Amino acid sequence: MAVKKFEHVGIQVKDIEASKKFYQEVVGLELLSEMTHTNGSMKLSFLGLNGSVIVELIEGYNPNLPTEGKVHHIAFTVEGIEQEKERLQSLGVSLVWEEITTLPNGAKYLFFLGPDGEWIEFYEPAK
Repeated sequence: MAVKKFEHVGIQVKDIEASKKFYQEVVGLELLSEMTHTNGSMKLSFLGLNGSVIVELIEGYNPNLPTEGKVHHIAFTVEGIEQEKERLQSLGVSLVWEEITTLPNGAKYLFFLGPDGEWIEFYEPAK
């Protein structure tokens, strides 16, 4: 298994600007990076401490956010994401999408389902 560390928690938000301000001013995290997802509609902001991402804010994924359950996924850093995908498939794990996504910064990720349908992400940082 190639898990190296806890990566981040993804949180769905309605207004990414308001959420960035809250997580910076109230929680005390620093804004580390921002981008528009390759699908062109989702905005992503990554916040954390000392250069390490803790929270990913996601605007545009689901405009009808529930009162509870806004946590979108939990992510773990891996190496060799293609091999991890093959390993997951060999174990009969259900993938959310068949393809590995490559972000504009070169990072790659894939989502799969846990036993109760929770989303888990394997994330390989850009090289």
